[in-house]
Amino acid sequence: MHPGRILIADDNKSVLTSLELLLEGEFERVETISDPNKIITVLDKHSIDLVILDMNFSVGVNTGNEGLFWLQRIHETVPELPVIMLTAYGDIDLAVKSLKNGAADFVLKPWDNEQLINKIHTTLQESRLKSPTKSVRSAHGPAMIIGRSPAMMKLIKTVTKVAKTDANILVYGENGTGKEMLAREIHRLSLRSPHEMYQIDMGAISESLFESELFGHEKGAFTDAHEKRVGKFEAANGSTLFLDEIGNLSLGLQAKLLVALQNREIMRLGSNKKIPINIRLIAATNRNLQEMVRQSQFREDLFYRINTIQIEIPPLRHRKEDIALFANHFLKKYADLYKRPGLTLHPQALQKLESHPWPGNIRELQYAIEKAVILTEKSVIRASELSLHVGRTHSFDKVTNLEEVERQAILAAISQNEGNLTATAEQLGVSRQTLYNKIKRFNL
Repeated sequence: MHPGRILIADDNKSVLTSLELLLEGEFERVETISDPNKIITVLDKHSIDLVILDMNFSVGVNTGNEGLFWLQRIHETVPELPVIMLTAYGDIDLAVKSLKNGAADFVLKPWDNEQLINKIHTTLQESRLKSPTKSVRSAHGPAMIIGRSPAMMKLIKTVTKVAKTDANILVYGENGTGKEMLAREIHRLSLRSPHEMYQIDMGAISESLFESELFGHEKGAFTDAHEKRVGKFEAANGSTLFLDEIGNLSLGLQAKLLVALQNREIMRLGSNKKIPINIRLIAATNRNLQEMVRQSQFREDLFYRINTIQIEIPPLRHRKEDIALFANHFLKKYADLYKRPGLTLHPQALQKLESHPWPGNIRELQYAIEKAVILTEKSVIRASELSLHVGRTHSFDKVTNLEEVERQAILAAISQNEGNLTATAEQLGVSRQTLYNKIKRFNL
């Protein structure tokens, strides 16, 4: 048996079985998957030396674009990992295109067994000569789970194009859609990924602490400045700075932020020394900044400064195909956390999740799965054990504590105001700062 750990990705189960039988006696390990969305997870968990990748995964599609997309994702995760493309369509142009995109080789279905094995041996040998001590894990860390729906696949393609540039990016999306997660994926794929990404929740920061938090301060700069502090701009030098909920900044703070971005330098409070900064900025908001510009609530010059590339994350209710992916991810996460091995979702429970409107988006789904994992006493979570918020018609009869009532009231208000937190705070009769604190407290 020859050394080599092979991953085969093909939606045809008979192809997977045939290749596994052919290769398992030839190489030390063979992994097979029919869902390409699991490729990155396998690469993160297992040491793989070569991937055999199908060019087409959707029925009736033979363009090869899916295979080229996943080829790119593989090389973003493990840059030197060799990939042999597999297709039933003998299109020489497609073969050339895959090779130009970094594939090590190309094999047509039906394949010749001996020829395929020889190609694998040759490719593995060439790979070892190039990188004799290479690690198959990406130096940039594991890929984020974003989704498999058509909308998210299109979004991921945009992300992979812009990530390696230094262009400022503005991410739109309702609360809980995964704006921070997307920002981290952009950073992971960027040339700045060896450094830690820094983030600030602009909605939760008070005006009095804004400059200290972003720009830092010297000892004695103000009453409570007992020691020098480095601000987020300075800490993120050479890396990525993520400013969440940027639409909640006052006009005065917007002006201070704009000056730092324009001059690419900051000064700590209590100091006259200018400090150059080199950051890649990603901002996020759930508000319509263009409308705010028209209403003179957001500076137009700052808007264009942060909006070189605009990415919008659709709400979970508009990408039902992603619900099962996230549900199973959170199920595994909390089953491991709460020591519930083997816990699964009943098909009817999954149907219930997929039919829910999810006003709180991915965060709400995460909470629902965690709660079910904690409360279920059997090995299968059934539909009746999923406690889901259903808007204005929801009954609180079975709620046993005030915190849960408050949490559900906040979720309902956010949904009714389509994610606008200022309007939500007004409806609930609390300040915006109080609402942010409660959102963080309840992990909404």
